[in-house]
Amino acid sequence: MRKTDSMLNSQLEILAQGHAYLEGVTKEDYSQVVTPNFISSAGAHMRHIIDHYQSLMLGFSSQKVDYDCRLRGGDIESSPKAAINKIAEIASWIEQLSSDDFNTPLLLSSEVSIKSKNVQTVTTSLARELIFVGSHAVHHYAMISQITFAQKASFDQSFGLAPSTATFLREKSQSKSLQS
Repeated sequence: MRKTDSMLNSQLEILAQGHAYLEGVTKEDYSQVVTPNFISSAGAHMRHIIDHYQSLMLGFSSQKVDYDCRLRGGDIESSPKAAINKIAEIASWIEQLSSDDFNTPLLLSSEVSIKSKNVQTVTTSLARELIFVGSHAVHHYAMISQITFAQKASFDQSFGLAPSTATFLREKSQSKSLQS
């Protein structure tokens, strides 16, 4: 398998995790803010993930990525079905990427200070930004899994696990089975 195929497949796996969660969550649980432990709903986290992927899609076409441009609120935060549709659009876009696209130079702009507006711009590539949005999604999936746990709802225990954590757990399990 080529590196590009592996990269694309990993992104599709990440999106599939989100899709599976969305298929199983109720609309009520999806939009509930579990206070006082959380200040955002699972839907807000999912919308944030989708915003980042959409920013990358738009940035790829314009060669200027800005993750700070987001659509807070809206259907994606309150409707698992709307989020499923957006994830399908993102997956379709990823499936259409080619290996030539990975090294496409992009400019990334981001606010870097909480005390004052300070926007920095750096050069990056599509491959690097795909790694970022995938890692970012997994991080927010971990938050969603904690929200789901607090709601006492059932969910896949691997949802929100970082790839390196999954590898660690597999190796730990293999080591224990070899010792037995």
